[in-house]
Amino acid sequence: MTDLKNLNNLKREFLEHLEIEKGRSLKTIENYGRYLDRFLLFSKVSSPEDITEDVVREYRLWLNRQMSGHVVAGRKESLKKRTQNYYLIALRSFLKYLARRGATSLPADRIDLAKVAERSIDLISNDELKRLMQAPEGESLKTLRDKAIMELLFSTGLRVSELCALSRDINLRSDELSVRGKGEKVRVVFLSDEAKDAVKKYLAKRTDVEDGLFIQIAPNKSSEEISRLTSRSVERIIKYYAIKAGITKKVTPHVIRHSFATDLLQNGADLRSVQMLLGHANIGTTQIYTHITDKHLLDIHKKFHNKKK
Repeated sequence: MTDLKNLNNLKREFLEHLEIEKGRSLKTIENYGRYLDRFLLFSKVSSPEDITEDVVREYRLWLNRQMSGHVVAGRKESLKKRTQNYYLIALRSFLKYLARRGATSLPADRIDLAKVAERSIDLISNDELKRLMQAPEGESLKTLRDKAIMELLFSTGLRVSELCALSRDINLRSDELSVRGKGEKVRVVFLSDEAKDAVKKYLAKRTDVEDGLFIQIAPNKSSEEISRLTSRSVERIIKYYAIKAGITKKVTPHVIRHSFATDLLQNGADLRSVQMLLGHANIGTTQIYTHITDKHLLDIHKKFHNKKK
């Protein structure tokens, strides 16, 4: 039986709990472990009872004074409030776990997160999106792959990690596709005719036996050496075609995901449906799009502003 006063053992079991019972991704578990290690190293606490409001307050002050490593306008930038909150969220989750285990510690609800500014969304215009989608030209395997990647991203709103996890046995006779997203949750996304055609052409040209849908293409590699594309590789592909299309903004797979969401909302889709298509656990995450897609407010302004009686 675990000693409920040994924080290091409890932390290890908490991370195992996230992996086994909660089904969190290995990346999430790695991040939580790093955040908690930072708290334990700073606070020097050894048992749950040692975690007090005073200790947490000192920790928050310390976090707020840390430098992020980024340099802006010649000055080192402090750790952003949103980043500080990641550390606090991990600590709150750990405290909730301790309470369920019956360990005496600070209640998780005694830790409030820092208020952060509303997130801004990186967007490209419809014209820029059109130029981006048309940028892969030609019939080479690489070009067909890149075209399929972008059409699939815009058709489905997939996260780049979800895209990279797809297998080549995708059913192109169906308009829908099941994907496993964050927290191992499965959701259905839908394929446009353009996406199906692009993937079909790409797969028809492949001669390898690799299971992954999107693979590395290098002429000097044998079939046995071919592997799936990584998220970083897809990001580089999108960046290359954005530059080719003459787009000066930073364009990433996530920007295409934003374009997918705003396209739906601008054409009348309801927020709850977009939440389900994006795989957001909380509708509050989806609501970041509403302030840029509310055409009703523009209509009201045009109809009623500065009208003489």
